[in-house]
Amino acid sequence: MATAIVGAPLVIDARIGDVIRIKENAAPDLAAGRARLYVTADVLALIRGSSALPTRISYLADVPLDSRGKVPKLKKQRVLLFARAVANRPGEVQLTGIDSQYLWTPELDARTRGIIREVLASDAPPAITGIGNAFHVPGALPGEGETQVFLKTANGAPISLQILRRPGERPHWGVSLGDIVDPNAGAPKRDTLAWYRLACGLPKTLPDSAVNAETSDNAEAARQDYQLVLRDLGPCA
Repeated sequence: MATAIVGAPLVIDARIGDVIRIKENAAPDLAAGRARLYVTADVLALIRGSSALPTRISYLADVPLDSRGKVPKLKKQRVLLFARAVANRPGEVQLTGIDSQYLWTPELDARTRGIIREVLASDAPPAITGIGNAFHVPGALPGEGETQVFLKTANGAPISLQILRRPGERPHWGVSLGDIVDPNAGAPKRDTLAWYRLACGLPKTLPDSAVNAETSDNAEAARQDYQLVLRDLGPCA
């Protein structure tokens, strides 16, 4: 969902008018268990997009068939569309992916608008392109220590992770956006832009190059702390 929101130049709140099923022999690359539809819809609101849209738009959508192998009833349904404009065709849009039409709900609407506000903010967390370096500092007590992981980003803006362990306490980690490492920073809330950037941008393992200056014990501790972050974030779904 977050991937669709972040990657769509247009986010449209619409109500479906007419639906026409396209015959399979005229729908190349149609996935099994889906039907290709030609949809016209009335625009209720343009949530994201810099240019005006006509009040009625059309687009193609590959929708899953229901349990009976039938096309679901979509006429008059309110939907959120994640799309891009079609050059020289102002009344047409193209969905950005196979699952870029969602039935509208208040929760989905609020989540979408919240992420878009974050995306358009001047201090929006940038896309993560890799890991810079990481280090681990053991504490004075067994099981105590701190790991810092510095990330590479698409625009060069600094982002770092801090993982703190204390005996008898649950490990704490946070993310700092900026040059200053904030020891009190917490983990981002799920379905925020910062969560999406981490969950979908971090590699699955800490690369050896990030910890090649560490002792083997400290490097292993850093790897374990990094895995803790990935488990807490959960999958990029």
